[in-house]
Amino acid sequence: MKRRSKRYKKLKESAVKDEPKTFSEVLNLVKKNSNAKFEESIDASIRVSFGKSKQEINLRSVVNLPFGSGKKVKIAIICEPDKIDEAKKSGAEIIGSNDLIEKISGGDFSFDKLIATPGMMSKVGKLGKVLGPKGLMPNPKLGTVTNDIQKTVKSIKSGQVEVKNDKDGNINFSFGKTKQPDDQLEKNFNAIFEVISKGKPNNLKGAFILSSYVTSTMGLSYKFKVKNIS
Repeated sequence: MKRRSKRYKKLKESAVKDEPKTFSEVLNLVKKNSNAKFEESIDASIRVSFGKSKQEINLRSVVNLPFGSGKKVKIAIICEPDKIDEAKKSGAEIIGSNDLIEKISGGDFSFDKLIATPGMMSKVGKLGKVLGPKGLMPNPKLGTVTNDIQKTVKSIKSGQVEVKNDKDGNINFSFGKTKQPDDQLEKNFNAIFEVISKGKPNNLKGAFILSSYVTSTMGLSYKFKVKNIS
């Protein structure tokens, strides 16, 4: 029989039976039950409908959170040798050219985001099989294939979130930290939800959002109706 920790048991005891009716109530409960020894992230999981036709939905975009995600992001840049000095001024932690490509092909993934210049994509593309499954492949649609390195790094560092659905219609994302004020978290969430809402196919009938949950990194998950965001 699996043993539960004292922290887990305490969380279960504090669980509420009634479903929270507003987003403010959800945030209050999530923060109340965030008792890990580190500052937890606040995460959301939204499930969208594919409709009866099971039509394919490929929602993939980036959102610049109004008040940042509170997360530290380690960025790697692959660029031409003559652009390395410029890239070093961007604030990225890892910068390289062919040497960095070799490190990655050898299994070095010590970064959270990878940016590449257009001129290096013919070489970076060969890493698709190892970068793709990890969600690290640079993509022009997401702004990670660019010559404007400094602007891109600044956007990512300030709280840029990638929003995408899986094959079952689930969209998972973090939109802040537990110490951020509720109004900031609400505006961050709304910025992402607006992008998700616009992803509804025009010919899809019925509800697009099937379920919505919010939790913290180590806390309980709470279901709520998105339309009830205050």
